Amino acid sequence: MANAKKKGTATVVWELVEPIVVGFGLKLWDVRYVKEGSQWFLRVFIDKDGGVDINDCENVSRAIDKPLDELDPITDNYILEVSSPGVERELLLDAHFEQFIGADIMVKMIRPIEGIGKEFKGVLKAYADGEVTIRDHSDENEIVIAKKDAAYIKLDDFDI
Repeated sequence: MANAKKKGTATVVWELVEPIVVGFGLKLWDVRYVKEGSQWFLRVFIDKDGGVDINDCENVSRAIDKPLDELDPITDNYILEVSSPGVERELLLDAHFEQFIGADIMVKMIRPIEGIGKEFKGVLKAYADGEVTIRDHSDENEIVIAKKDAAYIKLDDFDI
């Protein structure tokens, strides 16, 4: 589908499935279209207060299967997976960071920070304009990093 090429497959799928996910009283956390080995995977991550269960995943999977086939945004064969973002969920969107201010996080930088290293843990203190403020667990100092300079920022031992 030409629209998927212009917008990106994950964006097109997000726009299609978000209203369906919300209709189940859930939140759409992320959509990823990735190749692992020779196989393509379309991964739809859903969430809700208290966490999702297998029934939530099954309901969403069944509900989005036909609309995905009808829209046909993916020309390759792929495996559809619907799941929770997990306990150590990666913070990706502005809303994710805003939701988890005060939470313990794990950070892995693309390049090490002098005096800190490449990986560290802390408390998410603030987020604005792509800048993440973290209180480092090791010395209680605050660190400000650009989100784009992190390989990932994940919740550490999130209590769902």
